[in-house]
Amino acid sequence: MEYFLVSIFLIQYVRSSLQTKTRFPAQDQILIYARGMSIALIGLYYVFNERSWFDWFWHIYTVSLLLYLYKNEAFQSLRSVIQSFIPFIAISVMRDLVKVLFPVTYDRIDYIFEVAISAAFILCFVIWFYARKQQRILAKEREERLREEEASKAQKQSLEYLVNERTIELTMQKEELQKTIQELKSTQNQLIQSEKMASLGELTAGIAHEIQNPLNFVNNFSEVSVELCQELEEEMDKITMPDADRDYIKGIISDLSQNQQKITHHGKRADSIVKGMLQHSRASSGEKEPVDINALADEYMRLAYHGLRAKDKEFNAALVTDFDAAIGKANVMPQDLGRVFLNLFTNAFYAVAEKKRLLAASGNRQDYKPEVKISTKKFDGKIYIRIADNGTGMPEHIRSKIFQPFFTTKPTGQGTGLGLSMSYDIITVGHGGVLDVDTVEGEKTEFRITLPIS
Repeated sequence: MEYFLVSIFLIQYVRSSLQTKTRFPAQDQILIYARGMSIALIGLYYVFNERSWFDWFWHIYTVSLLLYLYKNEAFQSLRSVIQSFIPFIAISVMRDLVKVLFPVTYDRIDYIFEVAISAAFILCFVIWFYARKQQRILAKEREERLREEEASKAQKQSLEYLVNERTIELTMQKEELQKTIQELKSTQNQLIQSEKMASLGELTAGIAHEIQNPLNFVNNFSEVSVELCQELEEEMDKITMPDADRDYIKGIISDLSQNQQKITHHGKRADSIVKGMLQHSRASSGEKEPVDINALADEYMRLAYHGLRAKDKEFNAALVTDFDAAIGKANVMPQDLGRVFLNLFTNAFYAVAEKKRLLAASGNRQDYKPEVKISTKKFDGKIYIRIADNGTGMPEHIRSKIFQPFFTTKPTGQGTGLGLSMSYDIITVGHGGVLDVDTVEGEKTEFRITLPIS
């Protein structure tokens, strides 16, 4: 009967301790079969009521069960408990061997085996009891460790959350600082540009004024000299002299008059350059203020148009506007931006007027309609301005040079080469924007201005 108790107890102990039903389902099925075998053997024992030979079935079954439990890696944590059953099995087997081989001796010492088996049986349960106690302690420690791990995990998550919050805060502060640094750099560049423009303006104005006085004398005296040549030629007609001498002297006077006319022509050209320098040296406030971009562009567009009309009464062009009302007012330097508009519109009107003149001179169809268009758009924190014309355009090889100082595509005497250079500096350095050009020779030109909204 003790074999049955040992086997059933051992099987149930292993199943409950290791939770084999969920953790080791394959081994759990074998243990269920073993439990069924134990119940079947105890039933056969009572049916045959023949213990002498039936005990050996129990020995074989119990030893096999112990070997299976001991060798299986799934039950490694319970080996100490499994080993506690070895003395009980060993004494039981030894008793049955002595009983079969030495029956006389067994009759004399059978009580010793009974005591030993009882002691081994009790030892199994004592070891089991302490093992269960140890398991409870370990389970309690495991639970405490799990609680500590959960608390540590929660603390870790809390710290990670705080670190993430702090990281986000520091990142935002970093971005704000970078933005502030960029704004300071932009402001610094604008201040430097304003100082440069002011210094350049003062220098240019001083040089221009110094040049203007002697240039006025050159122009005035050259014009007077032309008149004197004409008077001298008239006086020659009143004097009697040989025709050969008269023609020779008139030839000299004619050459002298032509030289004076050349001096007058180039003197006036130099005068226009000096006036352009004076115009561009006019001091600007250098401070940004809210300005209606659309109104400013429209004003300078019409100013440039009527300025050209004053010189050429026959000139006409279509003025096309496409203003974005959402722009409203933006912080710019109105006087400087007005110069840019005036330069770009003057160039545009000159281009369409020149194209009309060239078409008329070549005898081509006269269905060409000069058109200058301006469009504005506010998008993604920036203002986009487009000034386009359907004039002469520019060759590709000079496109990269148009923003260089004193470079001009106009004929001699009609351009100083300062307008686009100054415009480029005003937009890129003074306002931190972009100025570029797209052109097709003989078809169109479009200047694109991009201004950041500040």
